[in-house]
Formats: sequence, structure tokens, C-alpha cells
Amino acid sequence: MPKMKTKKSAAKRFRVRPGGTVKRGQAFKRHILTKKTTKNKRHLRGSTAVHATNMGHIAQMMPFA
Repeated sequence: MPKMKTKKSAAKRFRVRPGGTVKRGQAFKRHILTKKTTKNKRHLRGSTAVHATNMGHIAQMMPFA
């Protein structure tokens, strides 16, 4: 049997919190920021949790997390 491996791209993007939720960075904050309002950019700061409907995909990509 081949080894189970973690998707390294997913490991760089997500962190598993002690409670079991997965932390992710906000999207839409990298480029083309001139047309976005200051309020919009301010609300995109920080990190959020991965939605429950996507947790199965995260579990497949990171089997040991």
C-alpha cells in the first residue's frame, strides 16, 4: 500500500485549531485593492473558520491533522 500523504498546498493554507475547527485566511485581499473600499478591505483582515460543508475536503487533503 502506498503511504497516505498530506497535500502540502493545503498544509500551508490551513491550520487546525485545538477544538477541531480549521482556520483559513481571507480571500480577495491580495491584489486589485484600489477599487475595493476601505471598509471592505478592513473586514477582510484576519482569519476565519472553514465552513462545515467544506470540512470533508479538508479532512481528505490533510489526513493527519
